[in-house]
Amino acid sequence: MAMDPVTAALGIAGKLIERLWPDPAQRDAAKLELLRLQQSGDLAQITGQLAINQVEAASPSVFVSGWRPAIGWVCGAACAWNWIGLPMLKAALLLVGGPAVALAPADLSEMLPVLMGMLGLGVLRTTEKIKGVA
Repeated sequence: MAMDPVTAALGIAGKLIERLWPDPAQRDAAKLELLRLQQSGDLAQITGQLAINQVEAASPSVFVSGWRPAIGWVCGAACAWNWIGLPMLKAALLLVGGPAVALAPADLSEMLPVLMGMLGLGVLRTTEKIKGVA
């Protein structure tokens, strides 16, 4: 295996392209795009960020390794408030004849794309584990 992270990433990406695109034309187009990424320097940046992510995730400090899960918990709490907490609280106030309180739902327009991205990455990682790739 190559010692250079960019070359190693190219080797892994090439193997993935072979598996994901059985059609030779699509496979060649994907390999061409991968080479363009390498030439523009974007591949090195992506590889460097992945290395940083691994170091962060391995940190024993919750402030270093826990920021990604914290984002997930915040997004999850906002979803829980909007779809469970808020309707239940409104129904409870209505049943007990409490005062009319204007409760605002959390604005999910910016949080949901982050949450969906995190969930998508989690699904990809689980798929890798199931297939034994990781």
